[in-house]
Amino acid sequence: MSEESQTADVVTLRQTPDAIELRHLRAFIAVAEELNFGRAAGRLYLSQPALSRQIRALERLVGCDLLRRSTHRVELTLAGEALLDRAKVLLADLDAALAATRSVGGELIGRVNRLWAPLIEEILQGTAELGRMRAAYERMLAQAVMPDELTVLPLTAGGVPALQVSGDGETVPGVLHLHGGGLVLGSAYGYRALAGAVADSVGSGVLLPDYRLAPEHPFPAAIDDARNAYLWLLDQGVPPSELIVSGDSGGGGLALSLMVQLRELGIPLPAGVVMLCPGLDFAGLLDGSSPLLDESNGEMLAKVSRWYIGDHPADDPLISPLGADLHGLPPMLIQAGTGDPIAHDARLLAARAEEYGVEVTMELYPVDTHIFQLFWSFLPEARQALAKVGEFAARVRGDGVRRTADA
Repeated sequence: MSEESQTADVVTLRQTPDAIELRHLRAFIAVAEELNFGRAAGRLYLSQPALSRQIRALERLVGCDLLRRSTHRVELTLAGEALLDRAKVLLADLDAALAATRSVGGELIGRVNRLWAPLIEEILQGTAELGRMRAAYERMLAQAVMPDELTVLPLTAGGVPALQVSGDGETVPGVLHLHGGGLVLGSAYGYRALAGAVADSVGSGVLLPDYRLAPEHPFPAAIDDARNAYLWLLDQGVPPSELIVSGDSGGGGLALSLMVQLRELGIPLPAGVVMLCPGLDFAGLLDGSSPLLDESNGEMLAKVSRWYIGDHPADDPLISPLGADLHGLPPMLIQAGTGDPIAHDARLLAARAEEYGVEVTMELYPVDTHIFQLFWSFLPEARQALAKVGEFAARVRGDGVRRTADA
């Protein structure tokens, strides 16, 4: 049969390619190859309900059934067979194009890695000299670029020293961002640039609390400060339905812990929570189960974890929120880099949140670095990720207009 005849035998469907997402095709290919939803879900780090929803979405978009399901087996329909080979070629070509692009763009990741190098060197020495690590982290953060036309004002939010990063310096911020650094490093001052990029994307000012750090102030000092800053925003008249809580790395885990505590205290929850490369598993760092650990850093990371945890049980859900009861929490946006070992935590959180009925958007970006959003000024994936933060905020708050980081 000629190629022309083969093409003619395929039924033309309504035009929907712009609506079909790559995750739909990857989900379909995984199920078609495994012929088992459980194995396919494990392969993609998804829950089975999430995988099933993606397949259903693809079937709605193409207008026909691709799989025939029964209690004990999964089979491809004729339409599914027609799509499978073509979809595999499409994704293989896309993956090849991305690989070529990354090889050219490797200089950008090299630039990122050079920025991280002084801090990593301090960590790998194993001595955990806190002052040196803090200084190295601040030097790296100081090289980040602030967006234009934003102001930074110091203030006190519920007794917590903080910075407000916004366009006008007058409107009360609509975003509370909890900075990263494993709850022992980092500062509001160092995180001005990332907060500015978030403010630019969301179209709202950002409040950056300078929450207390361990070991000088172990748990629960950081979460107490985060809660007080959140309550201050509510006291300033910001409706919870218009408020976004975000955090990166250890601050992302702190943001999730804050959501759990607010729910337990009966305090109104925000419209949504954004977690950028979140660190969620202090318990895993102590018992050796975290994939972040290796021979070079295990002892030091365990020491840093003990600084924060103090005398409290490591599996306390406010310390290691990966094991928390997540029912009733607001919509979540979780972002991680595929080459970041801590992405394992992000994937597990997305699956657990869906099991609890939480609305979750999980985004993986093809980058090999932690907190890649810090480098938004030159890393395309970071700019894309921050634009998605703006879209998420607009959706959960019901906004009609926003400014993006690309504007």
